[in-house]
Amino acid sequence: MLLSNAISLIRLLFVKDKGLYVFIHGITGYYPRDIRLYQLAMIHRSKPVKMPDGQWANNERLEFLGDAILDAVVADFLYDAFPGKPEGFLTSTRAKIVQRESLNRIGNTLHIDSHVHAVAHTSSHNSYICGNAMEALVGAVYLDQGYKRCRKFIIERLVKKHFDLNDLVKTEQNFKSRLIEWTQKYRVTIEFELVDSYNDADKNPVFRTAVILGGIYASDAVGYSKKESHQSASKKALDRLTQDQQFCEQVLSTAAN
Repeated sequence: MLLSNAISLIRLLFVKDKGLYVFIHGITGYYPRDIRLYQLAMIHRSKPVKMPDGQWANNERLEFLGDAILDAVVADFLYDAFPGKPEGFLTSTRAKIVQRESLNRIGNTLHIDSHVHAVAHTSSHNSYICGNAMEALVGAVYLDQGYKRCRKFIIERLVKKHFDLNDLVKTEQNFKSRLIEWTQKYRVTIEFELVDSYNDADKNPVFRTAVILGGIYASDAVGYSKKESHQSASKKALDRLTQDQQFCEQVLSTAAN
């Protein structure tokens, strides 16, 4: 370990991107072996770089890999942490940890945005750039350090440091599931209707979904995925059912006998 650290410190003297090198060590606990992986992890698709072979590249491939590694590691961790808990509980808890909102919050806390290369107006518009970069960073750590070290980084530096598991299991953030449970309880029909889909100014896909309760329009919302738009629209519908008594009674009047 001492020899490895000494080699890493010597390598630091010759690294051009010293700021990123030190930043990666600070948040992962490991000195990068191949700084190019981490540099690529910070390249958003809005500002790709030209590789030596002439191909343009960004962090999407690393993001794809990091997403898969995160899912596997967090699932393994929760399986051991909550013995006896059913599959539904484990799936729901894992979703709260690996969802883009959570990763984006961690990325902002770690100030990863200060190292991400993206078009300025894209950074202000797409609130998930930090979350995407976090997934890409996980992919880079996996390729650079191997599975064992990557697993330790995820569990010790991301999950345990940024989540209170006791609070996490008490907090239900799956608004769509809650809304469906409500409709089942009161025998009200529910539909999720995709009313629009388009690309924003940065060519990111955007989806607008409407929630229909008992044949009555309840709410609609947009998201960068159908799942996200479903969750946002469900939250609005739940809020409306809670806050608008007349609307709630109108929906309940459609209940099947």
